[in-house]
Amino acid sequence: MQLQCQRGSLTSAFQAVSGVVPSRTTKDILKNVKLQVGRGQAMLVGTDSEISMRVEVAGVETESLGETLLPTARVLSILRELSDDTVRLEITGDAVWIRCGYSEFRLSAEDPADFPPVAGFEDEDFFVVPAAILRQMIRRTIFATDVESTRYALGGVLMELSSERITLAATDSRRLALMHGVCSANGSPQVAATAPVVPSKAMTLVERCLGDAEQDVQIAVHPNDIAFRCGGTVISSQLVQGRFPDYRKVLPTTFNSTVELVASPFYSAVRQSQIVTNEESRGVDFTFSKGVLRLSSQAADVGQSKIELPISYDDADLTITFDPRYISDFLRVLDGGTSVKFQLIDHESAAVLATDDGYSYVIMPLSRD
Repeated sequence: MQLQCQRGSLTSAFQAVSGVVPSRTTKDILKNVKLQVGRGQAMLVGTDSEISMRVEVAGVETESLGETLLPTARVLSILRELSDDTVRLEITGDAVWIRCGYSEFRLSAEDPADFPPVAGFEDEDFFVVPAAILRQMIRRTIFATDVESTRYALGGVLMELSSERITLAATDSRRLALMHGVCSANGSPQVAATAPVVPSKAMTLVERCLGDAEQDVQIAVHPNDIAFRCGGTVISSQLVQGRFPDYRKVLPTTFNSTVELVASPFYSAVRQSQIVTNEESRGVDFTFSKGVLRLSSQAADVGQSKIELPISYDDADLTITFDPRYISDFLRVLDGGTSVKFQLIDHESAAVLATDDGYSYVIMPLSRD
């Protein structure tokens, strides 16, 4: 079996699929990437048994048919060090030859028959989401998951799909990130009675693989797994088992005050307020007064800080204590000029940060004791 392709395209495909290859596993076979060649095309396949990825290599020249396993770490190291544009691969028996310019490498290859099967995207009924929208939605929600939690399904992102709208929600029980986006349907995909919860690792891989893609992402939901296809890449994942909290119950519906802020200066003030905090004293007091927002922090053996930000506020003075890290997480995924509504009730109730494009972030205050 032989093939030839551009080093850049092979490296990009290998880097993408390596994201799913486990660094630690009791099944050494999973440390490999399967190369499948046929019909003038080449496909790289990787899996960790729960999440799988198939990536088509662009610009392949081959008349061969077959498959082999490639040791992920070593092949990546080789590709990164080569300098010529064209790479040639030849598989003979249990050996893989990689040639580029004046360089030649021979690697041992394991039997591809021992590699677990990885399904492609075979569905004809699926949901369709523009890549740019899905990429933004993942980025704005995934940070709120709790991958260490054993409660509920907090280690994943809830995905509600319909023929008109997609909703992503993530929570670690202290904050909730929620975003809506446009969605359409191809054929007649079934809307699940219980919305799927996708592991955060799978969502991270989807966001990473979308890159600057502008085409649509196709999403097929099954009872126990979900599949994403964008261009020549397919990512499939088992779903998180467990019950996701009903996020609608924690969304406040009425507020006593709403403050309009611009993301960049607000983010700068919050970052400054974090400097004088420590493990024992993470809280920062957010004091809303007429015309000014004052961020105050104090930590024993560290010091204190006070940062002021002009705002439009005419209601009674209100002081709420927040963990500034959680507010920073929300602000850092926004463009600097984004308008943010800070919606408030009182010092004991959840506050909501919201933008005009369907993004909401619920955050619980800290006790001021």
